[in-house]
Amino acid sequence: MTRTHRTRPDRRAGGPPPSGVQGDRRELAARLHGMDGSGYGAYKGLAGRWSIDGAELEIRKVQADPFAPPSRLRVTVPAATAALPAELYRTPVRARALGGFLLRALRTGLRDTPLTVDAGGQEVLDRSAIRIDADSGDVVVELGVPLPGHGRRIAGHAAARTLTDDLPDAIGSALTWENADRDRAVEFVETIEDAGALRDALRAEGLVGFVADGAVLPRASGIDDRPLPDAVPFGSPESLRVTLRTPNRGPVTGMGVPEGVTLIVGGGYHGKSTLLRALETGVYDHVPGDGRELVVTRRDTVSVRAEDERSVQRVDVRAFVSDLPSGRPTDDFSTPSASGSTSQAASTIEALESGADTLLVDEDTSATNVMIRDARMRELISAEPLVPFVDRVRPLHRDRGVSTVLVMGGSGDYLDRADTVILLQDYRVDEITDRAREIAGVAPDSADAGFPAFGHRIFDPASVDPQVRGRRKVTARGRGRLTFGGDDIDLSAVSQLADPSQTNGIGLALAHLELDGGTLAEALDRFDADVERDGAAAIAHGSLADFAVPRRHEVAAALNRLRTARVTGHRRTDAPR
Repeated sequence: MTRTHRTRPDRRAGGPPPSGVQGDRRELAARLHGMDGSGYGAYKGLAGRWSIDGAELEIRKVQADPFAPPSRLRVTVPAATAALPAELYRTPVRARALGGFLLRALRTGLRDTPLTVDAGGQEVLDRSAIRIDADSGDVVVELGVPLPGHGRRIAGHAAARTLTDDLPDAIGSALTWENADRDRAVEFVETIEDAGALRDALRAEGLVGFVADGAVLPRASGIDDRPLPDAVPFGSPESLRVTLRTPNRGPVTGMGVPEGVTLIVGGGYHGKSTLLRALETGVYDHVPGDGRELVVTRRDTVSVRAEDERSVQRVDVRAFVSDLPSGRPTDDFSTPSASGSTSQAASTIEALESGADTLLVDEDTSATNVMIRDARMRELISAEPLVPFVDRVRPLHRDRGVSTVLVMGGSGDYLDRADTVILLQDYRVDEITDRAREIAGVAPDSADAGFPAFGHRIFDPASVDPQVRGRRKVTARGRGRLTFGGDDIDLSAVSQLADPSQTNGIGLALAHLELDGGTLAEALDRFDADVERDGAAAIAHGSLADFAVPRRHEVAAALNRLRTARVTGHRRTDAPR
């Protein structure tokens, strides 16, 4: 049963503080009261560890003045105090899920205080803000707090309320099993575990994605990622309906998106892009009640789009661009400001280079001339260097094992390339592959030219440097912009980035990516191995900033947009990644 009674933390001093600890809660409060009105720099004397009602508070970094970035705190709640059931964190997936639940509970407990914790939004990510020790059961959380001041004088009484009343109350309420909303905690963990099981099942079932019956795909608005109230729930068409098993819910029925080439068609405002967006975010797990909890895609699914004016650095774009009028080689193509078509061609190859096994493409964000070239234009213009994606999409799957899901509403050129055609009408789904083939007049064409091998790039590690005058400079500017050393990386078109904390994580990962000697793909393999072994600690490298662990694909996307990065060569391979 869920507890409704909240036990207040024990306020007794409980004897002398442990060795190495400055004092207990009462001593910290007394210090802060005594500092009231002192110069702001006196706060620095608080750095170190304090014993707070059965937990340990470590003041890790004290801000220099009231206008500097917030001070950083670490709270460790020992297993004896937290008393979390080991079964809820026994696997990495469960530990991440339980951590996500606890962070959200702590954020609620801190709502009316200056304290902040990086709990995230609808996605449940591996975050530096919390760690549950798999062996001991200790819970470690990282927080921020702007220490209060009157001008440049310490507001000691307010600081005491924050650190010795508000913080212990929230910790005791949110991070102890005694006070937890236990039913919700279990639901949260089991929901995330079930989503992971569905994702793990896709490859063996010959699927690239799965959308559960009853899922709610539309979002409340463009700036509100919560589910749209009264939205039409998803229903799978009979021909694509599959049932997959989960460890907690048992069998789950929904639409399986098959490997190969899948076309999503329909009129404007009928839900095509909404379905594609749900598949984009299906690489992440979602909180219970999000509506997309059981919408999953393969982990190496990458969305590709046009991106005018982005830099392209020595990318092998022969598959899509050949015989330029200038005679420039297209197997080693660079430009400081790409057109829409060139940027999309480059982004497609870059996605393959980073290991994508599924591509998502929406005509609304694509360059028309790299997507299609109809018969009249082919007859009118013979000297065209662009090879449209429609000519490559089938060999991409046949030769490279990479599937594609496309949203198309304005061109029928893909009808004779698609293995599966899905119609969206009034947010309701039907499979119309046979009808599409009747209209196209042919079965999917297997006689397309092959998909050319491409070069995997080798980067100069010295050119990927976050140092500015001897200090590392890695700062996220919201979700879509990253300051990295002396450069500003525009990530606004990297649509699968879900959270500014991921952007911070990308910067940290990029700063320590092992690029020496090998290809980018090999460096990303090492990155994945480090994260699998060490989690968020693999990329922290002493940083006190909040971050979420990014995917390899977004790390690669940032490197590809770092204008100072230099490619020193290519390693060519005829084998698919």
